[in-house]
Amino acid sequence: MELTGGCLCKAVDYRIAEAPVTARACWCRMCQMIGGGSGTVNALFNTTAVTINGHLKEFKFVADSGNTMYCRFCPICGTHVLVTSQRRPHFTAVRVGTLNDPNQVSPESTIWTSMAPTWAVIDPKLPRLDGQPPPGRSTLPS
Repeated sequence: MELTGGCLCKAVDYRIAEAPVTARACWCRMCQMIGGGSGTVNALFNTTAVTINGHLKEFKFVADSGNTMYCRFCPICGTHVLVTSQRRPHFTAVRVGTLNDPNQVSPESTIWTSMAPTWAVIDPKLPRLDGQPPPGRSTLPS
């Protein structure tokens, strides 16, 4: 499986050489801010499978989980493309909305539902977690 995508202005593009480890919808406050009020959907990949072409700017912050995160975005159009965590640098989370075909990846669960606004639309068919999932093979950084 190969996935491709990039930013809005096309200054940054990427290729991913394997299927995601998992994908999750996230309602933490950081994701709500990035999503302009909604949560974000992120697909987790082995970092070695992700190839980036173009320059991404980085914003370092501490997430609600207490983990140091590195949000990477296009410095021209501002599109958030990916995020990595200090705790799990072997994983890279890609914003599903930046995929050329976002239908190739679907969320398997919803995390940080305790922070979602009361009007949030959360898929009732997906498992929900109030906060950060426990560490493991499919842990998405947040």
